[in-house]
Amino acid sequence: MKTSHRLDQAIQKLYAAFHNNELHPECCQQCAVGNILDHNDAWKHLSDSHGSLQLNYVGLVHQNLGRKFSGYSPLELLRIEASFLKGCGYALPLNRKGKKPKNPKDKNVLFNGLCETVAFLCALDGVDNVMDYSKLFEFDNDQPRHQLEEILT
Repeated sequence: MKTSHRLDQAIQKLYAAFHNNELHPECCQQCAVGNILDHNDAWKHLSDSHGSLQLNYVGLVHQNLGRKFSGYSPLELLRIEASFLKGCGYALPLNRKGKKPKNPKDKNVLFNGLCETVAFLCALDGVDNVMDYSKLFEFDNDQPRHQLEEILT
């Protein structure tokens, strides 16, 4: 499957962050967007609340100027982060009283967040979800509908 450079880079960075224990949903440098932007937290100034989908004045200026950060617009970055946080089990936007996981660094919590994030990143680029292997288990008359090789290429 042909994917964009920005998608390839984002998935590589998230993969490395997950396996190097450098992923933390509540840290603007170690969350999904923080990792995509090479541990830079300047993106947090695009909105007034972590997990918000509302651009503030600074975010609107960057959006209207057509600025991209690692290939993503300010609004796309907020949506990427929101998908990650929701996947991890947070109520958005983040606040002290809102719903959140007991252990935000639990690998299962982070994996669920990354599944949502990767699905969203793929949807942004108009490609099939690279983590969706459901076709592997489709069948007709007790025979696989697709061959493994055709799905993986």
